[in-house]
Amino acid sequence: QVQLVESGGGLVQPGGSLRLSCAASGGIFRINRMGWYRQAPGKQRELVATITTDKRSNYADSVKGRFTISKDNAKNTVYLQMNNLKPEDTAVYYCQYHYGPLDYWGQGTQVTVAS
Repeated sequence: QVQLVESGGGLVQPGGSLRLSCAASGGIFRINRMGWYRQAPGKQRELVATITTDKRSNYADSVKGRFTISKDNAKNTVYLQMNNLKPEDTAVYYCQYHYGPLDYWGQGTQVTVAS
């Protein structure tokens, strides 16, 4: 079993920045992939960004150039630096841990971009 604890959400004005963190604990496999997904009201959950243990990253087109995902393998922690935030980035952001057929999810953290 893997536990994920997210932090860093909040309210920010358009153009502002936030940094999300997600710490994994429990039955961690050394080789894994972690990432962030988001779900806005009335919409399906969508990929934001993922990163593997060897630091290969993948981003949704909507966040490329604005968001940066990073990973501290020693701490089993993944970060999402979000810059130039837009109102359409408003959503609940979920951390994901993936290994083989297994997926674990965090409880979600709210990000609201509004003036």
